[in-house]
Amino acid sequence: MAKTFAHIKPDSLAFSLLGAAHAIAQVRGGTALPQALSQVFTLTSASPQARGAMQDIAYRSMRLRGKTDALIGLLAQKPPQPPLLHGLLGAALGLIVAGDDRYDEFTVVDQAVAATAADRKIAHAKGMVNAVLRRFLRERPMLEQRVAQRIEAVWNYPAWWIEETKSSYPDAWESILKTGNLAPPLTLRVNQRKTELDAYLKRLHEAGIQAVRVGPQAVRLARPVPVQQIPGFEEGMVSVQDAAAQLAAPLLDLAPGMRVLDACAAPGGKTGHLLECCDVDLMAIDRDPARLERIRQNLDRLQLHASLKAGDASTADWWHGVAFDRILADVPCTASGIVRRHPDIRWLRRPEDAAQLAAQSARILDNLWTMLRPGGKLLLVTCSIWPLESAMQAQSFTERHQAIRLPAPGQLLPTQQERDDHDGLFYALFQKPPV
Repeated sequence: MAKTFAHIKPDSLAFSLLGAAHAIAQVRGGTALPQALSQVFTLTSASPQARGAMQDIAYRSMRLRGKTDALIGLLAQKPPQPPLLHGLLGAALGLIVAGDDRYDEFTVVDQAVAATAADRKIAHAKGMVNAVLRRFLRERPMLEQRVAQRIEAVWNYPAWWIEETKSSYPDAWESILKTGNLAPPLTLRVNQRKTELDAYLKRLHEAGIQAVRVGPQAVRLARPVPVQQIPGFEEGMVSVQDAAAQLAAPLLDLAPGMRVLDACAAPGGKTGHLLECCDVDLMAIDRDPARLERIRQNLDRLQLHASLKAGDASTADWWHGVAFDRILADVPCTASGIVRRHPDIRWLRRPEDAAQLAAQSARILDNLWTMLRPGGKLLLVTCSIWPLESAMQAQSFTERHQAIRLPAPGQLLPTQQERDDHDGLFYALFQKPPV
């Protein structure tokens, strides 16, 4: 791959299009988009500017994939092969369909052809790429009218996902899908140990960064900026965390000295928030040692400490045998509530995944319940909107263990309004009956 990119100017749109196409092709093979982009960044030695452009194009392509796939089906005589070629066409069409002011339509066509010619795997198809994109420009109204008859092209989700959303939320499904297609905001959690929210808003204003309050400790920036440019970030004054995710730590009603477990903790956003809220004896576990390192880095930046252990939350192999006062169980799920941040998820998931992940999460919850002291509290969190993983999971758990259900937000649906801006998360809080 590195040799291929050596033949294109690293600051050109062709360079960014080809990089995005390589990542998109990996997603079509089952790789999550962040991991795919990370591999492309490493292999191409792309500059920060080129990385930003590749990421923007790839994420835009995922949000428009239903429509661009339908257009490619009309414009190409047969499905483009290899997947890299399909990815390149999708990336280019995504830029044109979205109407990005930074790129003239004919510049996109020219640069897409240049990107095709630079890669020997698809160089033979540069004529086809040129013909397909130019035909779209000529016949755009007619072509868009034709694909508007296809539900996946209208909503940019798999048909089964659309039907599941309709079935689960007959009055809100359109709003849910529309929100999932929006670019996410950059929301910060203000570290209450270091500053107050109003004081931090003033600091942002003085730095020329517009922001509004969207939660007790949550601040949403008007425009995302690199974290290096966020005042106080390196000093641990703020962390990046969605407003809905910031509800977890306060719900656990922490007191100094409590033994607290953060299960399935990576990347550590909630871990840091728990420690910001109270001086507790915290253990954080995750199956992946590499992901534990991310937690460590976050805590180092915040100047906080927790005991970190690699372990599977569905087993007791890692447990020291001493019961916990509080447990945060952010269990595995389809992540259907955070698709605006991870638009590739909708294309990677399968209809049967929710049931499989719900069963896995049930095993985790049952195991963690044995580690909670009588009278202690366990908070179930999931970033799913599917009832099978959220409300039904909580109800089933309550019945299995005769758990005491305490007040909690329940199902939060994704929304993006002026002062109500958050992902789709579910919360259920349980108390273990005293002996």
